[in-house]
Amino acid sequence: MNPTIELLHRHRSIRRYTDQVVPDEALREAVAAGQAASTSSAIQSYCVIHVRDMAKRRRLVELTGNQEKVAACGAFLAVCGDTRRHRLAAARDGKTYDARFEAFLLAVIDASLFAQNMVVALESMGYGICYIGGLRNRPFEVDELLDLPEGVHPIFGLCVGVPAEAPAARPRLPVDAVLFDDAYPDDPAVLAELERYDTAYERYLVERGAEPRRWSSIMADKFTSPVRADQAAYHRAKGARLD
Repeated sequence: MNPTIELLHRHRSIRRYTDQVVPDEALREAVAAGQAASTSSAIQSYCVIHVRDMAKRRRLVELTGNQEKVAACGAFLAVCGDTRRHRLAAARDGKTYDARFEAFLLAVIDASLFAQNMVVALESMGYGICYIGGLRNRPFEVDELLDLPEGVHPIFGLCVGVPAEAPAARPRLPVDAVLFDDAYPDDPAVLAELERYDTAYERYLVERGAEPRRWSSIMADKFTSPVRADQAAYHRAKGARLD
């Protein structure tokens, strides 16, 4: 392994932080590194909102499911897919903006690639991070709080700060469960890999004092009913075409 790969393997989701503020210079450097990520046809359909106002941060604690770390971390970022600049460019040039589901999908992909590059940069500086999918819990209220125009879609939040904990690594699926040659494996092969992973995941839970459960059972429960069912309605209201 080289230092870059070692850094990637040291990633942990950090949920407790010191009260140290993340300097603007570090955030700007990380954002610039995020912008170096690949982007389809240079569309760069992302933006990030640094939420400095502590009243807004406290409100976001509520909107993300009472996640106190949103207010306690050194910086909180809202990562958004951003098609606004494309819409404005089209209007300025007298053209009709008619980009459909592909444009929305590209914005989600671009924002995710941008954010992950940014995260690696921050971790290389010694900061910890935690992605906050709870930013999508109550999208209309988040939208109003952040005063987002048409074409700007909050995808997830990002806590950044100096870690106040050192959690153990959560085991991932084995490489053979996600790397395939030429074609997707048959279902028995997939289930066999899950059995092996379930054993490792139960061991991890026991070691951290949690109830031992199979990862596959957790996933089976997780996807039996819809969550955040207003997502499509919200994104359509913001101008996304999902057709």
